Formats: sequence, structure tokens, C-alpha cells
Amino acid sequence: MPDDRAQSWRSGPPGRHIGLLSTYPPKLCGLATFTAALEAGLMRAGDRVTVVAVDDGEDGRAAPPRTQHQLVNGSPASVRETATVLSRADVAIVQHEYGIYGGADGDEVIDVLSSLTVPAIVILHTVLTDPTAHQRSVLETVCDLAARVVVMTEAAGARLTAGYSIDASKVVTIPHGASLPVARHEPARGGDGGRPQLLTWGLLGPGKGIEHVIRAMSMLDDVRPRLRYTVAGATHPKVFARDGDRYRQSLIREARAMGVASSVKFDDSYRDVPALTRFVSSASLVVLPYDSRDQVTSGVLVDAIAAGRPVIATAFPHAVELLSDGAGIVVPQRDPVALAAAIRETTSDPAVLDAMAARAREIAPSLSWGAVAAEYRALCDALSPLVTAVSS
Repeated sequence: MPDDRAQSWRSGPPGRHIGLLSTYPPKLCGLATFTAALEAGLMRAGDRVTVVAVDDGEDGRAAPPRTQHQLVNGSPASVRETATVLSRADVAIVQHEYGIYGGADGDEVIDVLSSLTVPAIVILHTVLTDPTAHQRSVLETVCDLAARVVVMTEAAGARLTAGYSIDASKVVTIPHGASLPVARHEPARGGDGGRPQLLTWGLLGPGKGIEHVIRAMSMLDDVRPRLRYTVAGATHPKVFARDGDRYRQSLIREARAMGVASSVKFDDSYRDVPALTRFVSSASLVVLPYDSRDQVTSGVLVDAIAAGRPVIATAFPHAVELLSDGAGIVVPQRDPVALAAAIRETTSDPAVLDAMAARAREIAPSLSWGAVAAEYRALCDALSPLVTAVSS
């Protein structure tokens, strides 16, 4: 995203003025990418946007965020200034994830929310099944202070209302957005001389389950043409700070031990959003082998469907929900045999791949950032009569 886009709130058109609080590029994390894309979608629709970027102190050598305002974790003065900046908008949209804010379980976000003088929409990226007592308290307090609470899947909403003491009437489901391909969707057949192309992408770290796909690949040696599996993405910055590239190196060793090193490629190239969208669109099949059974939101899954790609995923809640009507296959966690069977079933029959891709393309428009931004704009209008009056 160009630097001047993030600054254009100062000279934007009259109408809605929306504040956003989150991590923000160039920080490498899903929330930062989400926020930049939502910001762009809102601005394309004519809104003014002020972003306050969360500075967690972990990227000291990185370039500063492309915003004028930052929330410095651990600084009461910065918390007060953040609340003041966001309160100049008509509505504040606050991304919630335990790990990005200061304090125990990110509880400093409560100080920000309690100091706002405008309605707050809180977007929950994680709803834990078994939170600690303090994690539960933090989330319940955050939801209590919010005017509306956005979850991105029905599974997240059900878990939230069943497992936490919150006002269910505040909860709204708006899907995770995605960038749609500009060019025509490619057939789900792959390139490289007709070799089916399997793809997993995203920041790497333990729990991604990639080792299970590598083991599955060793069970597919008889498939012709031979499969190729690409693992794209850098090691997650927090994982790298703690463990270096240990996880990636363990995967490379696993591919060698399984005899599939020539068919497994590790690609840590940086791609901007358009390039990543084209890259995903070129895959025959996206594989999301996550170990977690708790993941209620996956931006990678949404991006795969938006790109019109068939998906094989483990049975995390978002995958079960989004793939239930034909865009993919769900398999058990940590089960290379089930992964191998699903990969064999899809790649051996072009008609199966094409049918899954066709269903993904049917779903894709509802996941575009334009469609998602429209839902947030409508929610802002419902919370701010002044914005509705000015906008109309």
C-alpha cells in the first residue's frame, strides 16, 4: 500500500470518519494485513480513516508504521493519546488479539476502550475454547465496552455466546475479507508441465502442520504426473526471535528423510497483495494442515477461496464452516494418511478439482474487501446517526 494512502485521512472527503486501532504494515502479521486492506476498502468507498498502529516494541529494527499515530504498549500517556485520536472519529474500529496489546493478556486495550467517547466496534480474531480466568475476564470486559462485537464466522459467534458472559445482541458476523484476482481464474490443474501444484502459504511456525503434508507426499509417489508441493512464507517474526529458523529447517530435514525433497519447495519470497493473489491463483490445490482445532478465523483460507482454489484443510472450525458445501475437503488433524487420501482423490480427477474450484468462485464475491467494507460502513451508520445524516 503506498505511504500516502495511510495519510490521506487528513484531506479525505466529508462523511464517515472511522478510526482503526491495530498492528499495521510493515509489521508482518495477519492483523496488520487485515487492517491495511480494510482501510483501503473503506477509503475506496469514500470514508476518511485514521489509523493508530500498535507498537509492541518487538520490531525495533523495522521501519515505522505508515501512520501518524502509534499506541506504545506500556505507556499510559500513549493510551490516553490513542483514545483522544480515535475519539475524533465518528466510530472506532478496534482489532482484538491477546498478543498485540500491552499488559497481561493484552489488557491495556481495556484502558483505551474505556476512555473512548465514540462508539467502538471490536473485531475478535481469536475466541478461545479454554481461556484462563484472566483471558476470559479481558474478553468479557472488551465486549462489554464495545457497542458492537464482530466475529468472522458463525463458529466464533456460537463459541463466544455459549462460553462467555456477554451481551449476545451486540454480536455481528462479518466475514474476513480477501482480494479477488484481477485476471480470469486459472483452471485448477496447475502448471510446470502439467504437474499438480499443491500450496501452503503464510508465516511459518510450529502448529502449521506442514510436516504432515510432507509425510503425505511420501505416500503419493505413484501419482502421475508427480505432485509438487510449495511451502511459501517467511518464519513468523515472533517465532524467529525465539527459535530462529528451527521449524523451517526441521521441515527441510523431514522432506529429505521422506525422500520427497525434489518435490517440496520452500519459498520465503516477499509478495505484495497483487503478486500473492496471482501466486495463489496459479495453484492446483491449497492445503491448510493446521494442528489447532480452535482456529475460528483463517485469512489464508479466505484468500484461497477468493482466488477460486480448491482447498484441503484440517477440521478447524472456519474450514468446517466454509468448505462444507463443496469448495474443499476437511480431514482430521495430524493425519498424513487422511491428507494423502484427500490429495489423491482430488488431483487424480480433474472433474473433482474443477467442481471444487467452481464452488469457490461462487463464494468469492461475498468475501471481497469491497463487500466486507460495505458491511462495516453499514454497521458504522447504525451506531452513528450523525454519520448517517452527513452521508445521506
